[in-house]
Parts: sequence; C-alpha cells; structure tokens
Amino acid sequence: MGDIIINKVSESGIVSLDLEEFYPKEEIALFDMKDYLFMGLILKEKDFRESLKNLDLTIYTDKIVAVTCSADAVIPMWAYMLVASYLQPVSKNVDFGSIEETKSALLLKNIEKIAIEEYVDKRVVIKGCGEVPIGEAAYLCATKLLRPVAKSIMYGEPCSTVPIFKKK
Repeated sequence: MGDIIINKVSESGIVSLDLEEFYPKEEIALFDMKDYLFMGLILKEKDFRESLKNLDLTIYTDKIVAVTCSADAVIPMWAYMLVASYLQPVSKNVDFGSIEETKSALLLKNIEKIAIEEYVDKRVVIKGCGEVPIGEAAYLCATKLLRPVAKSIMYGEPCSTVPIFKKK
C-alpha cells in the first residue's frame, strides 16, 4: 500500500537533446535552372541574362532559396554565380541543391550552433525516432560536437538507450 512510484529517468540526470528542434522551419523556395534552358538543354547567355533581369523576385523575398538544375544539362559556373547575385539581396539565404539538400545543410548549420556549455559533464541522450526525417549527418554532427564535453552520449529515449560514448 505504501509503494511510492519513483521516476528513475528524471532522477538520473540525463539530458535529452532533440535534433528536431534544430530542423529548419523557414520556407524554402526552389530556383530550377532547367526553366531557363533553351530546349531544356542549353543555356544561352543572352537569353539567360534577360530572363534574370525580368525575374519576379517577390517569389524569393525573405525566403531561403535552393538553386538546382533538375535537367541533365551542363551549366557553366558563372550562371550559378549570376543567379546568386540576383537572389542574394532579396532572400534570407541562397544555397545550392534541392529543397531536401538545403534543409539538411541548414539543419547541420543549426546543430553546429548548439551551446555545448550546457552539456559539459552531462549524460546526454540524443533523441531518435521522431516525426521529422533527421538523417545520419545530423546525428554524426551532434556526436562530434558533444563528445569533447559530455560525460556520456546515448541514442534513443531516456528510458531505452543505446550507449555511444562514455568518458573514462
């Protein structure tokens, strides 16, 4: 009758790190170079420059822009530079890649900003199995950041973890 339920997880001193909190929430617009190719294959400089001059930049205003080419075409490097020169003044950021690649790159940038001081000599569980597809690179990045400071690193949930690292 006098049994007291004790939450051993909350008393363990384990700190949980949810990488989903670092997933980019900003809207990402796509700039696909294929839309500016002659016959879907060739970039004509004069036409390309004219198209960019007439580009409706409001589509990209205050957004992160993912610049890619979904066509199997050879695009000269200067063309990407030219696109960046038009988009950079109006957008939050311009990145190369698909929307998913851009989200992944932003996720890694966000993780790299973790205040590691909060994890010094702590037992850290990097949360797994969430709603958002985080990807291997994010877990690797978080581990690299925390390993020099954490007492231990685990993967999973505080009630069921896989040990990754423990200071000796």
